[in-house]
Amino acid sequence: MTRTEYYDDPKAPKPNSMVVAASAVVTDGGGRILLQRRRDNDLWALPGGGMEMTDSLPGAAVREVKEETGYDVEITGLVGTYTDPLHIIAYSDGEVRRQFNVCFRARIVGGTLAISKESTEVRFVDPDELNSLPMHHTQQLRLQHYLEDRSTPYLG
Repeated sequence: MTRTEYYDDPKAPKPNSMVVAASAVVTDGGGRILLQRRRDNDLWALPGGGMEMTDSLPGAAVREVKEETGYDVEITGLVGTYTDPLHIIAYSDGEVRRQFNVCFRARIVGGTLAISKESTEVRFVDPDELNSLPMHHTQQLRLQHYLEDRSTPYLG
């Protein structure tokens, strides 16, 4: 299944679902950030995904990081909330979603790096390299807010 992301695009299809999702900024001891290259759109992104009925929101972030990267993490803080109605994600199966994403800070407590069926590559990236990677600007915004080390979470 492929996905196309739209932002403030009058040609974007109308959403037919709202998905609550969680993502996480996970770093290694050197300050590098864990990213995945998504199989569905070939863009780099933070690990994350939709909340399931059995999840808490932080639990969804922990589960998604494990599924997509192989690492066990614990949540250490909140980067922000991201609910921009101009961001539309269309999937090849007909789902067109708006996403309510909560982005957490997390640290590795176990596991081993592994690539999931959702990714073509997973690796730690130096913050100086972020601007050179193909990435949707909504992901760049979350990373910018993380790197600003804000005293309060972004609410948007």
